[in-house]
Amino acid sequence: MRIMLLTLALTLPVLGADVPRSLVGKPSVKAPAKAVGRADADIERDIRQRFAKSKIAEDGFTVRVRGGVAILEGKTKVVQRKGVATRLARLGGARRVDNQIQIDEAARKAAAAKLDKGRDRADGHGQARRRVQPVTMR
Repeated sequence: MRIMLLTLALTLPVLGADVPRSLVGKPSVKAPAKAVGRADADIERDIRQRFAKSKIAEDGFTVRVRGGVAILEGKTKVVQRKGVATRLARLGGARRVDNQIQIDEAARKAAAAKLDKGRDRADGHGQARRRVQPVTMR
């Protein structure tokens, strides 16, 4: 039945007949919510607004958009803010993100220490980590 209706809907316009709207139906693919060819200035403004509403506004990152590519620059003492900046830039409409934000060395070391401490806790409740030797097949 579907094939017959589809065939009818496709052949009637060729023959010059009007096709009833009930046969044609609605398109199954919706247009994207965002315009595909947004101007760089619009994307940059959107990213800046997103940054302003976030905690990363404290760091004062600079944003430039060229050809749909967002270039992020600045320094932060919070490791997670670099990733947040990338996600906000993508949500703001950037096709690609060149994240040049630098993380403070002391913050990087503190984050690594916390990660190691968490691993130690998971491995044996504060006990030293044991290395597992790989098994070899003979």
